[in-house]
Amino acid sequence: MKDIIEILKFLLGFASWIVFLFLSGNTLTSLERALVTSFIISLILGYRQLRNGFILEWGSVIFFAWCIIMVNFLQNVTIAKNMGIIANGFLASIIWMTILIGKPFTLQYARQDLPKERWNDPGLVQSCRFMAIVWGLLMMVSTFVACFKVMRPGLYPEIVYSSISIGTIMGGTLFTQYYKKYKRASRTEST
Repeated sequence: MKDIIEILKFLLGFASWIVFLFLSGNTLTSLERALVTSFIISLILGYRQLRNGFILEWGSVIFFAWCIIMVNFLQNVTIAKNMGIIANGFLASIIWMTILIGKPFTLQYARQDLPKERWNDPGLVQSCRFMAIVWGLLMMVSTFVACFKVMRPGLYPEIVYSSISIGTIMGGTLFTQYYKKYKRASRTEST
């Protein structure tokens, strides 16, 4: 049961993106609705993380606000048509930025459940950096798949592209949970 709660808490950080993936659809109207819904979800579910300066959550809010302006208000069709590339690329960029500035997004989430004296533990920081790198690579795969979809429209059914996007999120989530278990077991054995 603890594992399920950990998975759900972790996925909460990606809730707005997951909702966006499922709601964006193939029409401008569905995209507009998905952007507004995802923006609201980012604000409501991410309120605590926003107050605590979580980079992933702030990036999500900024992204959805910018997209609402560009797509919903300015009716920028180019952005709407390339939303898969833009969304996946932006999410990958946020993740890579957190790694490059030395504050991997996974470390921010890990610190929520740890006492302050463990926050700067070198093993924890290194593990969180590694997990963030894996997430960054997975989001780059999604970005490349979105690019391929635009360059070769109609080559594969939409379900193939959606399945890959969902698969990267689920794969990243499962990896995160198993890696955390592995590191906890290693730490327990060494003490």
